[in-house]
Amino acid sequence: HFDTFKFVERLENEGFSREQSEAIMRSVRQVISESMTDLSKAMVTKAEQEKTVYTYKVDFAHLKSEVQLLEKNDFSMMHAENERLQGEIEKLRQKLREEITRTQANVRLDLNLEKGRIRDEASAQEIKIKETDTRIESEIAGLRTQMEAIKFQILQYMIGTITGAGALFLAYLRMFR
Repeated sequence: HFDTFKFVERLENEGFSREQSEAIMRSVRQVISESMTDLSKAMVTKAEQEKTVYTYKVDFAHLKSEVQLLEKNDFSMMHAENERLQGEIEKLRQKLREEITRTQANVRLDLNLEKGRIRDEASAQEIKIKETDTRIESEIAGLRTQMEAIKFQILQYMIGTITGAGALFLAYLRMFR
C-alpha cells in the first residue's frame, strides 16, 4: 500500500513546492502501477497453478499405473518363459532317460548274446558302453550348462526390470518431495 498524502508531505518538508510534490507523487504512483501490472501479467494465477499441479499428479498416477502394468506383464512373461523352459528341460531329461534305458538294454542284450561266443567281441561291446556313457555324460553336462545360462538370463531380465521400476519409483518420489 502506497500512502500518497504522506509522500507529498515528505516532499514538501524536503523543500519541494505543492505542485512539484504532487507531480512527483503522480509519476511515482504511475511507475508503481505499471510495475504491478507488468508483474501481474508475468505471474500465474493460483487456479492455473493448481490446475497444472493436478494435471501433473494425474499424469504421474497414469505413468505409475502403466509402469506397474508393464512390470506385471514382464514378470508374467518371464514366469511363463521360465515354466516353458523347465518343461522343455524335463522333456529332454525324460527323453535322455529313455535313451539311456534303451541304450543300456541294447548293450545288455548284445552282451548276453555275445558273452558265450567270443571274448574279444565282449571287450568291443564294453568299449561301446563306455563311449555311450561318455556321450551321455557330455549331454548331461551340456544340459546343465544350458540350464545355468537360462537361469542367468532370467536373473538378468529380473534385475533389469526391478532396477527400471526402482528408478522410476525413485524419480516419482523425488518429483513429489
